[in-house]
Amino acid sequence: MSFNMEEALERTFMDFAPGQVVKGYVIEVRPKEVLVDIGYKSEGVIPITEFDEPENIKPGDEEDVLIERLEDREGSVLLSKKKVAFKQNWERIQAACSEGGIISGKVKAVVKGGLIINVGIEAFLPTSQIDIIPPKNLNELVGETFDFKIVKINQERQNIVLSRRELLEQERSERRAKLLEEMAPGDIRKGTVKNITDFGAFIDLNGIDGLLHITDMSWGRVNHPSEILKVGQDIDVVVLDINREKERVSLGLKQKLANPWEQISINYPVSSHVKGKVVNLVPYGAFVELEPGVEGLVHVTEFSWTKRIAKASDVLKVGDEIEAVVIGANSEEQKISLSIRQLETNPWELAAEKYPPGTKIKGKVRNLTSYGAFVELEDGLDGMVHVSDLSWTRKINHPSEIVKKGTEVEAVVLEIDKANQRIALGVKQLETDPWANIDDLYRVGDLITGQVTKLASFGAFIGLQNEIDGLVHISQVSEEHVDRIKNVLKIGQEVTARVIKIDKAERRIGLSIKAANYTTEQLQAEQAVLDALKPGEDLVALQHAFEALETPDLAEENEE
Repeated sequence: MSFNMEEALERTFMDFAPGQVVKGYVIEVRPKEVLVDIGYKSEGVIPITEFDEPENIKPGDEEDVLIERLEDREGSVLLSKKKVAFKQNWERIQAACSEGGIISGKVKAVVKGGLIINVGIEAFLPTSQIDIIPPKNLNELVGETFDFKIVKINQERQNIVLSRRELLEQERSERRAKLLEEMAPGDIRKGTVKNITDFGAFIDLNGIDGLLHITDMSWGRVNHPSEILKVGQDIDVVVLDINREKERVSLGLKQKLANPWEQISINYPVSSHVKGKVVNLVPYGAFVELEPGVEGLVHVTEFSWTKRIAKASDVLKVGDEIEAVVIGANSEEQKISLSIRQLETNPWELAAEKYPPGTKIKGKVRNLTSYGAFVELEDGLDGMVHVSDLSWTRKINHPSEIVKKGTEVEAVVLEIDKANQRIALGVKQLETDPWANIDDLYRVGDLITGQVTKLASFGAFIGLQNEIDGLVHISQVSEEHVDRIKNVLKIGQEVTARVIKIDKAERRIGLSIKAANYTTEQLQAEQAVLDALKPGEDLVALQHAFEALETPDLAEENEE
């Protein structure tokens, strides 16, 4: 399109200068540029990249353009379409808006540190000012139109910094104030899970965040909030409490449902049999879910009548389906006590009838301790033979001297303590106590023959009949002085000795090898010394008695 005569004359007298905005008409569209007639002696050139929709440009289109340079090396006039728009929009923005004003714009591109927003000119939106929670993918915002607050206008650089976050926070603050005014305990509100922590979840109520504590999520066990909630999830919650001064709201999820604990005395009466799943194991027991929100505890003492369970994990694992008996229920404390062992008859209830005192039993030695041997009477029912009940005559230091683990033994039931679940057994009671008739077996002065069974620093033990041991003190081995007993006697050696003392109270027999050939008068002399000993005095004291007998002067020195 060409100028008419009047326009041509008008433009002829115009003064063209760089920075001037003039009207022009498209003459030709080329691949990289557009030729424009502005009425100057040379045609103007605009880079085609300055057009938003270059495919729609056609000759004759009118455009406002800015003269950048009147003539380049080729004699063309350099023009700009964008700078005209920038200049016009900058002047418009300056006239219409100021810092703090609101302006609408379209997200043009993602750049380092934020977004470029087209508000007529290009403005910058820092990442921190995009939203209250910065979006993860900024590219999703390209092409979207929003309202922004003008944070800063730089006149020299002709740039603008925007904030969308300040507008959102202002809107949120207004909504929060309105919500706090309208909200009341008991209200059911829609919200979105904003954040999850170990102790609960923060719910966005579209204006204010409320805390949904883990204990208010379910009537049942919740190990972590993430088991039932996820970030971004929409849920309905109950308002439990409001602190308007601190702007805090407590929320509940389980309160939307009836409390299952209110009916437990009806649903789970004592002695009823129940089934459930093990949901948690602790050292003192197992928690069993009977229904959603209701758990019962099986204490370790309620696992077995007879076996001692150290910890629940030795018997059960999480996920096990089990049956149990209700032995207690308290709706106020929200506790149900369960028992596995009461599914069966307590064997200790029948033990007194089945194994009355005096009953002879046979059983396998299940375990040995320093104080006795545990013998299995039947599966899960043990009795104990105390070390003192293994022999009438021998002093047993450890039960392994008489019985071995895994072997079968015979014993007699001595006592049943049902309350403490104990059965006392005896092995020696299978036979008559030889000491009951010791006067018929041995008398002082008797000459006996036996084998050395044990050596000690103070003497030697001689095995006699009826499994009775006699003690030969080191002073009674020989007329000559003996320093070490093993230099004179050996285990298994057969010796002849004379009975020189019988102590029924201490169940001990004193022997003398050197007195085997004593005359009656010599024996009577020593007997007088022996009789002077206190009843029950240890036979080791015989050493001093015999020494006193042999060396009267030494006895007198000791008395002094």
